[in-house]
Amino acid sequence: MRMGIDVGGTNTDAVLMDGAQVVAQVKVPTTTDVNGGVLDAVTRLLEQARAPADRIRGVMLGTTHFTNALVERRRLQQVAAVRLGLPATAALPPMVDWPCDLRSALGDHGFLVHGGHEFDGRRLSPVDAGELRRVAGEIGRRGIRAVAITGVFSPVNPEAEREAAAILREELPDASLSLSHEIGRMGLLERENAAILNACLTDLARGTIGAFRGSLARAGISAPLYITQNDGTLMSADRAEQHPVSALCSGPTSSMRGAAFLTGLTDAVVVDIGGTTTDVGALRRGSPREASMTLQVAGVRCNFRMPDVLSIGLGGGSLVLDAPLQVGPQSVGHELARRALVFGGDTLTATDIAVAAGCAAVGDRARVAHLPRALVARATGQIHEMVEAAIDRAKAAAGDIPVVLVGGGALLISRPLQGTSEIMRPRHAEVANAVGAAIAQVSGEVDRIVDLGRGSREDALAEAQAEAIARASASGADPATIRLLDIDEVPLAYLPSSATRIRVKAIGDLRDG
Repeated sequence: MRMGIDVGGTNTDAVLMDGAQVVAQVKVPTTTDVNGGVLDAVTRLLEQARAPADRIRGVMLGTTHFTNALVERRRLQQVAAVRLGLPATAALPPMVDWPCDLRSALGDHGFLVHGGHEFDGRRLSPVDAGELRRVAGEIGRRGIRAVAITGVFSPVNPEAEREAAAILREELPDASLSLSHEIGRMGLLERENAAILNACLTDLARGTIGAFRGSLARAGISAPLYITQNDGTLMSADRAEQHPVSALCSGPTSSMRGAAFLTGLTDAVVVDIGGTTTDVGALRRGSPREASMTLQVAGVRCNFRMPDVLSIGLGGGSLVLDAPLQVGPQSVGHELARRALVFGGDTLTATDIAVAAGCAAVGDRARVAHLPRALVARATGQIHEMVEAAIDRAKAAAGDIPVVLVGGGALLISRPLQGTSEIMRPRHAEVANAVGAAIAQVSGEVDRIVDLGRGSREDALAEAQAEAIARASASGADPATIRLLDIDEVPLAYLPSSATRIRVKAIGDLRDG
C-alpha cells in the first residue's frame, strides 16, 4: 500500500491506496504546527482502513510549508550568494531584482569571484582558491551558515561549482551549500535566484521533514518518506532536506496528476478549488503542462521545473463582502469550520453562499436562510465568472475543452461553465491532491547547450536521452518503466557556431524497496 498526504493551507488530505484502488481517505484541518494535522490524518486513515502500519510501503507527502515561509518572510536563513563569473557578470549583482523586504531578510550578502564556463563548457576563468578562502573568511565573520554557489553555464559544465564547493566546505564545515546546477536550468540570474531560495530554506527543511518523520513514527509507520516535487514527481526525504525549493509548487501539480488518474483523461483543464485558492492548469499527455517561461516565486524570478498553473484568490473559505460585491482573495483558511456562518461562526464565506444557493449540503443551512437572494445570486455568478476566466487563460488553444473539478471547494460550482465541453467530478475528487501524491512517479532531466559543429545532432540527442534515463533510475525509478516524456531542441542564434539547447525529461514508476 501507498499513503499520499497533502498539507494545504486549510486542510490536510490523506489517502491510502492499494494499487490503483483508494482504500480510505480523510480530510482534517491543517494545524498551526502542521505536524499535528499530519499525525491526526495518518491515525484516522489507518483506523478507517483497518490496515496495519507495516503494510505501508511508501509515504508520499506534499506541503506548502516552504512556500508559506517565503511568502510570509519568516523562518528564513541568511544566505551568502557566491557567483563564479568574473571578469564577466559584474554588471548585475546577486538578488538585484528581488523584493526589498525579502532581500533584507536574507541579508543581501553577495560575493563575485572568478570561475565559470563558456556555453560550450570551456573555462571562462580559473577558480581562484585564495580568493574563495578570503570570501569564506568574510562569510564566517558574518555568521552565515547557508551558501548558494552559482557558476556561469554550470548546467553545461558543473566543474567550477564543485571546485568552489570543495574549498568552501573546508573553510566552512558547518555551512550548508546549495549548488545551482543541481537546482535550476539555463539562465544565470534565474538559476542563481533558485539556488539562493533553496539555501535560505535548508534549516527549515531539515526541521520540517524531521517533524514529518516523527509524526509517521508515532503512528507506527516505518516506510520510506518521499516528498512531491514541483513537476509532480517524487524525491526522497533526504534529497528534499537538501533541495526544498524543488517542493515549492508541488500541491497544484499533485492535484492535476490526481485528476488525470481519477478520470483517465490525458488532455484537459484541471480546476482545483481549495479553502483559500483555486489553481487552474492544463494536462498534456497525462502530465501537468510545464511553464515555458520564467515564473516568480514570492516575487523572485526562477527557472526550475514548475507547472504552468494560474492561482486565484477563490476558495471555500473566501470572504464575501457586499456593496461593492467582492469574493476573496482574503480567506478564513483553516478556520473555515469555526468561522463560516453554516458552522456557527460570524463570517460570510463562499461556502455559505454555496449552501444558501442550494449547491452544497454542509453545515446548517438555516444559519444562512436570512441572506438576501440577490446577494446570493450575484456572489454565485461572480464565483463562476472567476473560474471561467481562469479556465480561458489556462487553455492552449481556442475552443471548448473538458474540465475536471477537484478539491474540497469544488462544491462552489453548480452550473455549466463557459468554454468547457464537459465538466467531470470524479470519485475522490475532494482528495485528488493526495491521490496525485500517492501515485506520483520519478523523473530525471537534462538541460544543456551543445555545439553541433563538433558532433552530430543524433549523437547529442542520444547522449542527453541516455543521461535523463540514468538520472531517473538513480532517483529511484524502475528502469523497466522509464519512458521519455519531453524532448526539446532550440537553436540559439545569438551564440557562435551551431549552438543548440537540448532538454530531455524521462519519467518512470517508483521502484519497490
